[in-house]
Amino acid sequence: MSYVDIYKGTAYLEKNPSWHVEESAFKAKYILQLLERTKLSPSTICEVGCGAGEVLKQLQDRMGAGHEFWGYDISPIAHQLSESRANDKLHFKLADPSQEDHSYDLLLVLDVVEHVEDYFAFLRNIRSIARHKLFHFPLDMSVQAVIRKNGMMKRRLDHAHLHYFTKELALQSLTDTGYEICDYFYLPRSNEIGPSLLQRAFRLPRAALYALDRDFAVRLLGGYSFMILAR
Repeated sequence: MSYVDIYKGTAYLEKNPSWHVEESAFKAKYILQLLERTKLSPSTICEVGCGAGEVLKQLQDRMGAGHEFWGYDISPIAHQLSESRANDKLHFKLADPSQEDHSYDLLLVLDVVEHVEDYFAFLRNIRSIARHKLFHFPLDMSVQAVIRKNGMMKRRLDHAHLHYFTKELALQSLTDTGYEICDYFYLPRSNEIGPSLLQRAFRLPRAALYALDRDFAVRLLGGYSFMILAR
């Protein structure tokens, strides 16, 4: 079975019934922060792998009039979930945007690359969709994740992550596929939205070590994700 079938059927929904809607406000907050710090004001925004569409809805609510949003997904279930959020400036399509003749000011690629079997081909195929691309990568690889039994396998079995990234691997993967890096930063994912007991237990040590050495803290304890703006 191809991993694409997980999303086209019910397998992914069964393990992730919310389709990660609860993480949308967190992602939208940091997208807006990145746009503000880089002085970008895109009129048209497209998201590939938009899931239930809540990130785009959050952005529309916060960015106001003058912006138009398009969300694409290959999952019929995700598309059905997103349709309830559609309006005259927020559109959703059950399609692959790289196969369509449209261009946008900004492309969002949020927690998608790690799910794609041939992610180098995927990254090359989406480059022409927009001038600016904003990526969000989970940083699954850390010392504590690797040494825990099933620490890495949980990401494969529960969330269908096929590839695992560090800051350096994410940046190099984009460079290798022709992107120009404009800006990037860490996001305190587990400290802000991590629900498990283990994630809560690590909040204080993560924050303390991060204040001393960001890269070392992320490599050792994990719990962070990574946002990149590229051209």
